[in-house]
Amino acid sequence: MNLVIDAGNTCVKLAVFEGDILIFRQNSDVQNVAREIKEICDHYPKIKRGIIASVGNLDRKVMSVLTVFCEVHELTSSSKTPFKNSYATPQSLGVDRIALATAAFYHNPKGNSLVIDAGTCVTYDVVNDYGEYLGGAISPGLHMRYKALHEQTSKLPLLKPKELIDYIGNSTETSIHSGVVNGICQEIDGVIDQYKSRFADLTVILTGGDMLFLSKRLKNTIFADSKFLLVGLNYLLEYNKR
Repeated sequence: MNLVIDAGNTCVKLAVFEGDILIFRQNSDVQNVAREIKEICDHYPKIKRGIIASVGNLDRKVMSVLTVFCEVHELTSSSKTPFKNSYATPQSLGVDRIALATAAFYHNPKGNSLVIDAGTCVTYDVVNDYGEYLGGAISPGLHMRYKALHEQTSKLPLLKPKELIDYIGNSTETSIHSGVVNGICQEIDGVIDQYKSRFADLTVILTGGDMLFLSKRLKNTIFADSKFLLVGLNYLLEYNKR
């Protein structure tokens, strides 16, 4: 069994895999993650290996706790990947994007794939039909856009995502919702169209915390998978044990 830990900007995701099968997953905050790792390892004593991918500020004691229970691989830019990495600055490539590219490589090994991770940021990552990671883009996520409007102005309120009744806002609040929700959906659909014009038979995968909210608002056909990054980390753990 493998324990997979994805420490993002907002929360820590924990998952247990038996082979390729996800058998357990939960979210944790940073303060409780060490205790919850111990509880998971006690409940699943067959866990032999673990992988940690952190883009946030994960306390080093989490690594110490995990090494008590299993052999640990900390994902970095130096880790082995099954795809060819053509990023111009591979040392700066986020471990979350490495995991997503890996999942895309295995999900669609002989095709072109665009992975969109709608989390704290929206990341776009493309792997082509030669198994080559080319790069992509990073833009503000849904909640970051709401927060920026509030914090970078003196009077705009802080709102939470809400269903759009009309893209023409007739109040300050509905105008903000239109600008953020309609704006991010138009961005994602526009980026997908750009990539489709360049890559034949493009498979588009949407994942991340805001996946469900955004997926039903996009005009493009997508493959939605909330566990895509976790699956990529499990693949990387297996790949790096060889």
